[in-house]
Amino acid sequence: MGLLTLVALGLLAVIFYMPIWWVSLTAPNYPPEAFPDGVKIHFHLNGVFNGCSKIESREITEEVALDCVHEMDTINHYVGMYPIAAGGPVERGFSQFLMVFLAVMMLGFICTKPKIRMVILGLGFAGIGVWMYLSIYSDNGFNLQNGGYVEALVTSLDQEATGESEGKVIIGGIVGALRQSLEKSGISVVLPSERGGSEAAASDKTQLISQLRLNYEKDLQHKRVDQPWNGSSFQVMSWHYGKSLGRYFNNQEEIVPLIRNLKLAINIVFAGLIGAMLLLIFGARKNSGILYWLLVLVPLALPLFFVIDYAAWLWWYGHTLNDMGAFTVKPFMPTVFGQGKVAQFATHSYPSLGFGLMMVFSVVLAIAALIRKNQFKDR
Repeated sequence: MGLLTLVALGLLAVIFYMPIWWVSLTAPNYPPEAFPDGVKIHFHLNGVFNGCSKIESREITEEVALDCVHEMDTINHYVGMYPIAAGGPVERGFSQFLMVFLAVMMLGFICTKPKIRMVILGLGFAGIGVWMYLSIYSDNGFNLQNGGYVEALVTSLDQEATGESEGKVIIGGIVGALRQSLEKSGISVVLPSERGGSEAAASDKTQLISQLRLNYEKDLQHKRVDQPWNGSSFQVMSWHYGKSLGRYFNNQEEIVPLIRNLKLAINIVFAGLIGAMLLLIFGARKNSGILYWLLVLVPLALPLFFVIDYAAWLWWYGHTLNDMGAFTVKPFMPTVFGQGKVAQFATHSYPSLGFGLMMVFSVVLAIAALIRKNQFKDR
């Protein structure tokens, strides 16, 4: 039983870095020669990443792959849909803490001695609580976020290419202006869309956070924010969420209440996780009861939680359409699984390798739970 749970722990670590789901848009104006998979994006637990690869053929030469996250945002905004970065801001920001939280629960489940289990959960949860507090609320706590999440935030602020000059892709918008300013000062800037992997190394993460700070301070100069940069995840998440919402539809009357709700949600999730930790430590006093079995049942249900959250956010996108969109459409439910149709676009939404590993992870934990149940029966 313990070995199976350790295998599940290894799978959990791998899942965090894998694409869980993918979505693609295909249409006649996106020919398969240039878009073999359509306009494709990958959903990870900590962000949304480009699913398009660089095309190399006689007819087409690309220096870098098209950033299909931006391409899809551009398509969606015509019907009033908010950018992809506006979805799941709390889940993505807390993803690393939630995954370690599940891992500690599983370690507690392995242990059959209540007193030792309480120590394992107590120490593990205390470490998560301190880590989470420092990241969310302390100055420069954003440095404690994982590189993939940081990169996803920076990428979502990138603007699509506006043209080419002497073989270089010209990036527009705020990030483009910052890039030009830095390069004039002799500082080389590499955008996320120009790099190979989806996860950043430590040095890259530092550079990415610097780009976010520069972007924030530009907003501070133009009085779009009123607090100096402190680098807490709470500040960065709130600012980035408002910036994402206002990327195409800068209607502050709608955006400000949504930012207020996000701040409340961050505080509620933080307090809720601390409360859940205390409850589980209390339930670890004995080898029975619902609180004990939650140690394995909650991680086991990870695929279900993901699908529910994914579907809920798709509903939000389709039912929170901004009136400033170029076209007026009735609220709709985007395709969760399979193929759908929106205007001239065919939509494709399917699980990726990470979700398959999630299912294996759940099966392994289910077997471990049954073995543990039989062990208790034999005593």
